[in-house]
Amino acid sequence: MKFLVDAHLPPRLCSVLQEAGHDAIHTSQLTAQNRTPDEIINQISVADERVVVTKDSDFYHSHLLHGKPWKLLLVRTGNIRTRELTALFQRHLTAIVAAFEGNSLVELDRHSVQVVS
Repeated sequence: MKFLVDAHLPPRLCSVLQEAGHDAIHTSQLTAQNRTPDEIINQISVADERVVVTKDSDFYHSHLLHGKPWKLLLVRTGNIRTRELTALFQRHLTAIVAAFEGNSLVELDRHSVQVVS
């Protein structure tokens, strides 16, 4: 699976995803880096069929209203240390990937993975 991790999340998440065999990039790797506008992130997501991983609820609204990004993983953990966040991803990554089979909107909180649509 391909992922695009938003600026609100640490680049270390890309390493966790890559170590599990996924293709992952962080907005810091894009031309405009972490200043990349949401619309460009959405365009990349649709063109490359990448799941956008973010805490930003603007993507949630965009996905519901316009179907962009292509797929969305909304992280709803509140403030969390990078070490805890990466452990959470490692623990739930299989469920996250499975949730995207046939679904386009998934939420991750501190305890579970939930399909939204």
